[in-house]
Amino acid sequence: MAIMEISVVPIGTKTPSLSQYVARAIDILKKESDIKYQLTPMGTVIESKSVEELLSVAGKMHSIVFGDEVKRVVTTIKLDERKDKVLTMEGKVKSVEEKLS
Repeated sequence: MAIMEISVVPIGTKTPSLSQYVARAIDILKKESDIKYQLTPMGTVIESKSVEELLSVAGKMHSIVFGDEVKRVVTTIKLDERKDKVLTMEGKVKSVEEKLS
């Protein structure tokens, strides 16, 4: 399993609000059947069976933000992959919560 955090940011928009562009990128995720995701205030965390699938969907999310108004997009990706055990978003959070006093 692999987990990716992604942030897709258009540059040079007419307004400082980016939610309409984020929504376009999230629409891509809604169409993916094998992907689980969690939208957060600063990015989106995506879980999949393979890094290749995550990178493919990242490319689609990046591309969909371009348009007449948007001529530049900066996408930041952070990947986490384990080969020794199953890796899930919930498992990572639970592991930390179990260690909290």
